[in-house]
Amino acid sequence: MMSMRSATGSIARSALRPGAARPLAGAASSGKRFGSSRNIIEEMKKGYPIIGDGGFVFELEKRGFVKAGPWTPESTVEYPGAVKQLHYEYARAGADVMQTFTFYASEDKLKNRGNEAAAKYGAKKINEAACDLAKDVAGEFGGLCAGGICQTPIYLSTRDEQQVKAMLGAQCEVFMENNVDFMIAEYFEHAEEAKWAVETVQKLMPNEVVAVNMCIGPEGDMHGMPTAECAKVLAGTGAQIIGVNCHFGPNETLEACYQMKRGLEQIGLDITKDVFLMAQPVIYHTPDAGPQGFIDLPEFPFGLEPRVATRWEIQNWARASYDMGMRYIGGCCGFLPYHIRAIAEELEVERGVKAPGSEKHEKWGKGLEMHTKPWVRARANKEHWSNLRPSSGRPYSGAMSKSDQWGVTAGHEGLTQQADRFESMADEAMAAAKQARV
Repeated sequence: MMSMRSATGSIARSALRPGAARPLAGAASSGKRFGSSRNIIEEMKKGYPIIGDGGFVFELEKRGFVKAGPWTPESTVEYPGAVKQLHYEYARAGADVMQTFTFYASEDKLKNRGNEAAAKYGAKKINEAACDLAKDVAGEFGGLCAGGICQTPIYLSTRDEQQVKAMLGAQCEVFMENNVDFMIAEYFEHAEEAKWAVETVQKLMPNEVVAVNMCIGPEGDMHGMPTAECAKVLAGTGAQIIGVNCHFGPNETLEACYQMKRGLEQIGLDITKDVFLMAQPVIYHTPDAGPQGFIDLPEFPFGLEPRVATRWEIQNWARASYDMGMRYIGGCCGFLPYHIRAIAEELEVERGVKAPGSEKHEKWGKGLEMHTKPWVRARANKEHWSNLRPSSGRPYSGAMSKSDQWGVTAGHEGLTQQADRFESMADEAMAAAKQARV
């Protein structure tokens, strides 16, 4: 069982359960819940949890369609069938949102450190293909399509607001043309860049709902700003949905969200009606990670499997998150469709619909009642699975790793990303953004 007391003890004692949600008529019935038009903000105000999808870069790397290191999404044009299949699996598992696979699809990242994706395809072509794939699957399942932008390497190298916003704006161009349902600005290590990202989206897409996430844990951002203060900065941008994604596991993410909740309460905001809280953690347990999360662990990225949370731990996390007031719950690196299904099943009543993928799965192992072995049939209950302490099976495996502890990254020379290229790339990005506005 996921220990909410060990890593998130303050939450276990302090989380507040909101008023009972009001399921739709025919709650927990299979099939589509909504028609073609959905209002994500109104749904969350009514208590319906929005379920995000899972991790694309890690899973597609495992399947042989993404290269570890650059982690860029040129597979949308190279192997569109593979990307669409993963969208389909997440949607069938119960995800409401199909986020475009546009992570790190900015011109500076696509050119960085010898990456040839920019020269072969360019950000626009990659992002256009991502929009088509996500919109197709979202339409089939009555879901929402979210455009996604993220941090740019140019931020750490220049800290220049104009250049960074130009690069972010160039990312937005394709989403302006494709009429996505809302925008997600995610994976920001610094509150400053996250703020610039929201301002960029709002300027170019003024009528769009914006969600913004930082890839931070309970300790705050990479400039040392506490997590609660980061929440205040994000809320001050006018983004309707704020939160965290990536870098940290479910327990650490839950604690970070609790800190954000406290910060918002200090300025008089209610996370169930004023500004909504969102979380998409990695699937790996990270209690021993440093300020930069699982990237600091020596197992990153190829030896993390022993840390994978079980579906039952994710059900417990989803319940704790919703009861704390969180209304957008999904996953990032390592999250697979069965983890998303676990969220959907835990929140089935609140959602008012049964995920199509639950057709072949019963809650808390009930399907094991049909097993031939009596001791396996005895495991067909919530008590067994919610209290399970999984073993690694490795005689010399340690419970923790020694984190690399890079710590605060502000101004660190080792993180400068080929600065000699950035001046020309920034000029290109500003020209592209200007052309998009025209």
